[in-house]
Amino acid sequence: MNVKLEIPDLSKTATSKSERTRLTILSAAAKQFKMRGYGPSTLRKIADAAGVEAGSIYYHFASKEEVFNAVLDIGLTQLYIAVKDARAECEAAGAGFRDTFQQMVAAHLSYLLKENDFTSSNIRNYSMLAEPMRERHRPLRLAYVDLWDTLLKKAQAKGDIRSDIKIIPLRQFLLGALNWMGEWFNASRYPVSMLSESAATLILDGMLVDACKQPFAMTEQEDFTAACLIDEPETKVARTRMHILSSAARVMRAVGYSAATLRRIAAEAEMESGSIYYHFSSKENLLDEVLDRGLREMADGVSKILYDETRYPDLSHQLAAAINAHMRVLFARSEFTSANIRMYGQLPQELRERHRPVRRKYAAAWDACLQNAQARKVIRGDFDVMPLRLFLLGALNWTVEWFDPAKGDQDGFYTLQEMIALQQTLLLNGIARSDTADA
Repeated sequence: MNVKLEIPDLSKTATSKSERTRLTILSAAAKQFKMRGYGPSTLRKIADAAGVEAGSIYYHFASKEEVFNAVLDIGLTQLYIAVKDARAECEAAGAGFRDTFQQMVAAHLSYLLKENDFTSSNIRNYSMLAEPMRERHRPLRLAYVDLWDTLLKKAQAKGDIRSDIKIIPLRQFLLGALNWMGEWFNASRYPVSMLSESAATLILDGMLVDACKQPFAMTEQEDFTAACLIDEPETKVARTRMHILSSAARVMRAVGYSAATLRRIAAEAEMESGSIYYHFSSKENLLDEVLDRGLREMADGVSKILYDETRYPDLSHQLAAAINAHMRVLFARSEFTSANIRMYGQLPQELRERHRPVRRKYAAAWDACLQNAQARKVIRGDFDVMPLRLFLLGALNWTVEWFDPAKGDQDGFYTLQEMIALQQTLLLNGIARSDTADA
């Protein structure tokens, strides 16, 4: 797929005052959209961040939507050109699949994590856009995924990667895992070059040492969902309360934290706004519980597996079981967990602080399991545990943005059970061709 693209070069000095002002506005808007989301980012806030009068924005853009479209165009185009150029340079040099893959991963992460806010603004907001706005940017998104699909299909045909996985879910999982890194990246702790090299190696070769690798069957996965989930409500009042919570989660997932007003939540729940106050004292109280439920069920349920060495003396089986349990809780409570995942970067600091203990508890359980597996030489020793855990959980969590288990009976799609087996294979064994690939 060939796409001709022209975008402003943000690395060069603009030639006129008007052009400099326009790029200043776009850069400020990209940061606002990244941090606050599209809905709450008003033109006044963008103007304040850019250091210009609010009215002067209209000399350059007709509306906030036009500003946003320009930000998305730049973010998508920069990413497309960078990764396309990386692939072309490798092809011209006669590089093999592994080197080409590593360079494309490095280019993707460089624009996501280091260059500017345009690419990360795109990734954080695209899922919340109305369909007409998505449609405008779809051709370029399709051109970008075609870069990866072409590479992966060719590698699979040549036997460089496993033959037992489907290319489209593989690419979706790969890009989701990379994109989530923007939610936790800290330049002061981990340079982009180190993270991109580790991410590429993990995807290619998995986290297990060769002696511990094994095929993961797409059937007979242990189902821990019932043990992890909080009991379902039995009384009418409790059911109404749960209905409000579920409605709030869907609204938050669709429009973000700031735009999730009680009026919108009440409309989703098909009830009067005032009725919500019989169950929740405020919007903050309601949204606080949505976040708590999405986190607490996951942390309490999966942690039991991560600490249970008696049931799981084989640590590779323990990691596989934890991945399975995480995914099953994720999709059993998809409205709560996906709301949490989508809007965490937009939450006020005080709200993040209230939920940090639960997040830390869950992170500590994974860290303990990974450290134990590393000490016993079950997983590779050349990965730091913290970024490994963040990458692993990010790859799993981002699945709610693109995977629909209801389509599992259609040709070319996976059931939830099959998707879990794919994730276990990719994260633990990697995609590179191995003796177990066709097992």
